[in-house]
Amino acid sequence: GIVALLVVILALLALQNLESVTVAFLGFSLRAPLAVVIIAIYLLGMLTGSGLMWVIRRSIAGARHRAPGPHH
Repeated sequence: GIVALLVVILALLALQNLESVTVAFLGFSLRAPLAVVIIAIYLLGMLTGSGLMWVIRRSIAGARHRAPGPHH
């Protein structure tokens, strides 16, 4: 379903963006195909987003646990 569609879209993206680009960050530079850079940034965003959601959920659960009064 949706995963297969995303795989096809990523494959098309990779095939149509084979030229290399240089990415510079904090004095480091990397030369890689544009599709690889886009996919890496997407995956990095997924990891940081899910990590942030984990921290938020944990802090909410901790606040509920420490809150005075009846617990559900």
